[in-house]
Amino acid sequence: MISASKLLLALLIAKQGVGSAALFEDHQTVLNQCTGAAPEVQTYAGRFTAEVFRPESTFQTYANGIDIPSSFVKSSLMRTAVAIVQDKLGLKDGEVSYTSGYSSGTSDYAYLAQTHRNIPFVNAIANLVLKGGRIVSFGSSFVKTNDIASSRPSVRAEIAIRTAERAFNGVYNGHPTKIQYLVLPDGSVALVYVIQVQNDDIDLWQEVYVDAHTGEVHSATDFVAESGYEVVPVGRQSILQGLLYEEDPEDKQASPLGWHNDGKTSATHDTSGNNVVAFIDNQDKTTGESASGLQFKYTYDTMKDPKDAANPDAARVNAFYVINKIHDIAYRYGFTEKAFNFQSNNFGKGGAENDRVLMWVQNGSGKNNANFAAPPDGQSGTCKMFLWDLNKTPMRDGDLDNSVIIHEMTHGVSNRMTGGGTGRCLQSVESKGMGEGWSDTMANWIEQNSTYTRDYTVGSYAMGNGSGTRRFPYSTNPETNPLRFQHLNQVQAGGQHQAGQIWANILHNVYAALVKKHGFSSTAKTDPNGKEGNVLFLHLMLDALAIQPCYPRFVDARDAWIQADQNRYNGANKCLLWKAFASRGLGMNAKGTPPYADGEDVPADCT
Repeated sequence: MISASKLLLALLIAKQGVGSAALFEDHQTVLNQCTGAAPEVQTYAGRFTAEVFRPESTFQTYANGIDIPSSFVKSSLMRTAVAIVQDKLGLKDGEVSYTSGYSSGTSDYAYLAQTHRNIPFVNAIANLVLKGGRIVSFGSSFVKTNDIASSRPSVRAEIAIRTAERAFNGVYNGHPTKIQYLVLPDGSVALVYVIQVQNDDIDLWQEVYVDAHTGEVHSATDFVAESGYEVVPVGRQSILQGLLYEEDPEDKQASPLGWHNDGKTSATHDTSGNNVVAFIDNQDKTTGESASGLQFKYTYDTMKDPKDAANPDAARVNAFYVINKIHDIAYRYGFTEKAFNFQSNNFGKGGAENDRVLMWVQNGSGKNNANFAAPPDGQSGTCKMFLWDLNKTPMRDGDLDNSVIIHEMTHGVSNRMTGGGTGRCLQSVESKGMGEGWSDTMANWIEQNSTYTRDYTVGSYAMGNGSGTRRFPYSTNPETNPLRFQHLNQVQAGGQHQAGQIWANILHNVYAALVKKHGFSSTAKTDPNGKEGNVLFLHLMLDALAIQPCYPRFVDARDAWIQADQNRYNGANKCLLWKAFASRGLGMNAKGTPPYADGEDVPADCT
């Protein structure tokens, strides 16, 4: 290993034009000899035991950094990183490949693999961090390759896949099988098939390495690792109810590569992924790991300004977490790729791609609000979260109020699912109003936690009061919330939020009726197959979005709910739904155009 002083000396020599123009000296001493690193014996899924070898890494940090000579600065991070690693390790062209990289704030992160005959290694990798044009850290587990297998496989991929499935009691998940090299404990390098197998019943997701010449299983990588986020957990409204360190919260059915993947093959180590990128100012200013292993532990200090200390990082992490959770929950209930959701990669499941949510944290273009722009499928939805200064000092950050984030993300759901993904069909005051109502309703649904349907307020933390951003709490008690369908007559042009409160209160009563009859599922956020009332409710809400027409009125949306119940549950809840709608004036005889009038009639077979 080379000391920092030697590296600095080499740099000074290079800058003075004496000797080599190389950035680093004595390259070969840092190539791993595969000694001193004993293999680990691991048992996978209780079935397969193997020696897992990871070449020992060298890792160096350089405080304020080492300048990069101009000859190393290339046209991209990829080319710059490859040039640096080649010089550092004394390697030739074609012996280093760039696998991934990203910029976060003022830093650039690059990840590379050792390569032979254009085939990358599984377990010989390098990573470096650049900041302000200087190298601030470098790590490598690259090895000397004295005994390396032929690059032409002898075993067919189909046979290797069957071997992996049998060894791990899993099923090949269809992810493209790759050929790579794997360093073994004795220093030799095997050519292997890289095969993913899964078994959701036992929480198994392995990347298996099967020798492409002998057919034996060498080892595997267990993808079921517990990432962690210090956040306001979904189910709590705001930071006032406390932060919690949540481990491994992603839903692999909704996000098959997890939350920290670019949607292709590259892992991310910041608040970006296939579903969302959470940033401040621009997409490069994300938050990276607080510790390796996808740990994001940044504690928000409510006594400090939102922009002080770790607060911006905590805000990005919470926003990233909540958007992903809503992505996964909505996916389970039908907001999938083919239903025009937001993902960079749709995994061949339909819909337009390259439209993950752009989550703009602490946006400076406004105050005391938030918004979500939902363009047509294939264009990223953009959520802007603002700071709030109405009632509290220091200001409050909407990114720590889950009800606000969930509200905004649900605008994306309702705009995409209504009218076939055009984003154009919720533009009238009445339909915009229902858009506001669906958004409040999703936040309400997320926070309910028992068979007792609690009154609900939105935005209490951001507002700095107990009543939130709405005139009344949503309630089944007409004395607490008197809003009925006929109150649409009081809504003026531009009053979509007023209209939304009427619709959301109607839906609150529908929800309460379903839960009263069918009970409450505590696993509804991850299991959409239950028969409980809260499960039925969210299915019907999203089904109805896809059923209703462009520019729907309240009566259209009501009818879509009734039809959705017929489609999904054979009309089992028809009378319950009619009675719930009618209880707030949206019965069969409600007058659905101005001037609006309540109606409390229900079908004859429901009386």
